[in-house]
Amino acid sequence: MKKRLSAIAITFLALSGCATVPTVSQEETNKAKQFDAPSEGNAGIYVYRINSAFGGALKKDVWLNGKCVGETAPGIFFYEEVAGNREHTLSTESEFSPNSLMLEAESGKNYFVEQYIKMGAFVGGAGLKVVDATTGKNEVTKLDMARQGRCSN
Repeated sequence: MKKRLSAIAITFLALSGCATVPTVSQEETNKAKQFDAPSEGNAGIYVYRINSAFGGALKKDVWLNGKCVGETAPGIFFYEEVAGNREHTLSTESEFSPNSLMLEAESGKNYFVEQYIKMGAFVGGAGLKVVDATTGKNEVTKLDMARQGRCSN
C-alpha cells in the first residue's frame, strides 16, 4: 500500500511542477498581442497553453504541417502565419501517438488553438482545440510568447 501511495505522490509531483521554455523579447510578445490581421493572402494561428494546476511539469511539442513550431509549457503561446484558404494540420504529442487537428484557415483571419494537458496511463498527454477569437485573445494576453523551432523529437 505504501509503495502505491508513493507512486501516486511521485506522479502527482511530476505533473504539478512548472516547466519553462525559452521566450522571445517583450517587444515581440507585445506586437503579437496586438492581434493585427495577417499578411495579404495569409491567416494567423495562435497556439497557446494556459497556466493550470495539472501537467505543469510537462513540455509538449507542437507541429504545424509537419514542421516543428516549438515546445510548450504552461503560460506560453506561439504565433504563426500560414497560407490562407487552405487546410492546415496542427499536431501535438500525446502519450502513445500524436493528436492532430485539421484547421481550414481563411485568408485575413486569426485563429486560436488551445493545447491542453490530459490524464494518461503513464504520463499526461496533450490535445488541441479551436476556441473562439474572444476567448483566445483573452487567454493570449496573459501569456508569454515562446521561441519557435525547439522540439524534443
